[in-house]
Amino acid sequence: MERKDGCRIRTLSIEDYDSLIRVWERACLPTKPKGRDSRESIMEQMKNFPDLFIGIEDGTKLIGVVIGSYDGRKGWINRLAVLPEYRRHGLGALLIEECERRLKARGAKITCALVEGDNEASARLFEKVGYKRYKDIIYFTKRESDDV
Repeated sequence: MERKDGCRIRTLSIEDYDSLIRVWERACLPTKPKGRDSRESIMEQMKNFPDLFIGIEDGTKLIGVVIGSYDGRKGWINRLAVLPEYRRHGLGALLIEECERRLKARGAKITCALVEGDNEASARLFEKVGYKRYKDIIYFTKRESDDV
């Protein structure tokens, strides 16, 4: 899907791994290169949700990414990131919209996102595109290790 400004949304593949990690790092998303964000782990995740690894490019440069997942009940928007110099141009909203479209095609009637408490810019973006903030939900996790 190409836009007037030359940006294009496309499905990512494992060949995009290095660029994907670079976007996350430049966007200050924490990564776990020895765990959930290793090449092997990302490759396995891509097998489960090949259509839900979505990127946006300016020419051939990957400038934004989002990963979706679907648990059979809810669609999840994960790891949304846009390079700092490309923010505030609607690219994050475009990635959310494309991920929602693909999740709906899988059967999702609810789409959710978790945003870290200090990431107010992302929280505002999700509210702007129609998501409702729940302040009374507490998130729990149990991890095999700090790398997952």
